Amino acid sequence: MKTSRFSRMQLLLDNDAIAAWIFLTPALILLGIFIIWPIAYLFYLSFTAGSFTSTGTYLVGFKNYWRLLLNSDFWQVLFNTVYFTVATVIPSLILPLGLAVLLNRSIAFRGALRSAYFLPSIISLVAAGLGFRWLFQTSGPVNAFLGSLGIPAISWLGDTFWAMPVLILLSIWKQLGFNMVVFLAGLQAIPPSRYEAAELDGANGWQQFWHITLPGLRPTLIFVIVTTAIFSLRSFEQVYVMTGGGPLNSTNLLVYYIYQEAFGQFDFGYAAAGATVLLAVTLVLVYLQLRTWSEER
Repeated sequence: MKTSRFSRMQLLLDNDAIAAWIFLTPALILLGIFIIWPIAYLFYLSFTAGSFTSTGTYLVGFKNYWRLLLNSDFWQVLFNTVYFTVATVIPSLILPLGLAVLLNRSIAFRGALRSAYFLPSIISLVAAGLGFRWLFQTSGPVNAFLGSLGIPAISWLGDTFWAMPVLILLSIWKQLGFNMVVFLAGLQAIPPSRYEAAELDGANGWQQFWHITLPGLRPTLIFVIVTTAIFSLRSFEQVYVMTGGGPLNSTNLLVYYIYQEAFGQFDFGYAAAGATVLLAVTLVLVYLQLRTWSEER
């Protein structure tokens, strides 16, 4: 009897497994075609040189990675990317968190303000980049406003010091609404009873924020940090539309550098090596996020 019952249970499990694989197969096929295969081919391409013409490509080992290490332009681009990412992530955490805390309370026009802050997230980066380029051009509204205050005009996009902050400002503006909505969801998941108990114990607003809000938002903070960092690392449209990597390579970011090497110089193996480095950094960030979530659980 026990053997018969065990056999029926095993058969049921086998049928469930078969059904699961049948439902998963279309998704796995699409995943393999559009994600796994391109990544594998990118990794292979990073060990090759040549082009997709009649001459074809040929293996060169780690030569492309060695070229990356010895190329001063790559290191400048890498520094630009790190600077851009850090300067984008920090304000993109502080500002949305402050807005989320404010909008989580009962204030007038709360719904309208949420929509207004979220609006930049659904605007095309190309359109936003064109708008910012118009705002910050030499004869644009920003310099016109500064001129009314007696401040000389600044060549925002033509100056090696000011061009990057303009790109960072655009990225912060673009990411602000999405992060705010994520923080709002995290705040609403914190039980109100914790704040009530803290008030009974005499905790002020700052103490409640530091000891209740921030610990309760830890998984949300990790998610926002990782998604904003990935958004910053893959930034391309801002550079392409506003500066073209200039002036003097001061705003050239890693994705735009890869684009230049692949479709400007047709050096696909070298560009693939740079893209593989970017992929490795992204995978490390995702791994840290998953590890933190697993520790929270």
